[in-house]
Amino acid sequence: MSTLVSTNISNKVATITINNGKVNAISHQVVDELNSALDQAEENKAVVVLTGQTGMFSGGFDLSVMRESMESAMALVEKGSKLSRRLLSFPFPVLAACSGHAVAKGAFLLLSADYRIGVEGDFKIGLNEVAIGMSMHHAGVELARGRLAPVFFNRSVILAEMVNPEDAVMAGFLDKIVSPQEFEATVQYIAQAMTKLDMRAHYETKLKSRAELLRILDDAIELDKKGSL
Repeated sequence: MSTLVSTNISNKVATITINNGKVNAISHQVVDELNSALDQAEENKAVVVLTGQTGMFSGGFDLSVMRESMESAMALVEKGSKLSRRLLSFPFPVLAACSGHAVAKGAFLLLSADYRIGVEGDFKIGLNEVAIGMSMHHAGVELARGRLAPVFFNRSVILAEMVNPEDAVMAGFLDKIVSPQEFEATVQYIAQAMTKLDMRAHYETKLKSRAELLRILDDAIELDKKGSL
C-alpha cells in the first residue's frame, strides 16, 4: 500500500503533506496516516504545517467510501471529526497551508487549524455537502458555527456557497492569502515565528479558549454516531 501522507520535520516544524490523487481525497488511510504524522510531530514538539498538492489542498472525503453505504460513510465522518477535534486541541501550533481548492472536509481541516494561509488564484473554498445531496453532520455544523464568521455561517452550511480565497478570509476559512510566489516563504516564516512561542502557555490558552467548542464537538460526534448523516 502506497503512502498518501508524507512528513518532514526540520527546525522544529513538521510539514505534513497529503498526496492522494487529483482531488487529494480524505480516506480512512489518509486519516490514519495524518494521525501517525501528528504523533511524530507531537513526539518532536514541533509546529505542524498541514498542506496538500499545488492547486489542491483537499477536495474532501473519498466519495467512493461515502457512497458505499451509510455505515461506511458514518465511520469515515466520525474518524474525520475526531481528527478535527485533535487538531483543535493539539499541544503545538497548527498552520494550514492551503495550496489551492479546499472543499468539504478539506475546508473543515482549515477550520480545525490555528492559522490558515491561502494562495491567490482561481480556487474554490467552502462546504458543498448540501449541494451534492449530503445532509451536514452535527459535528460539521458545530465546527462551522464555532469557526466561521456569523454572517457566512448560513451561506456556507445551509446554502453551500463556495468562495474564492479573498472571500475565504472574510468568511473565516483563511487568515491570510499571498501570491503563489510568496506562498512557501510566507508559510515557513510564520511557522518559524510559531516555534518561538512558549508551548505550555500556547496549549493551556488554546484549551481554555476552545473549551466550549471542544465540549460541543464531543457531544456532536456522539450524536452523529447515533443517527443518520
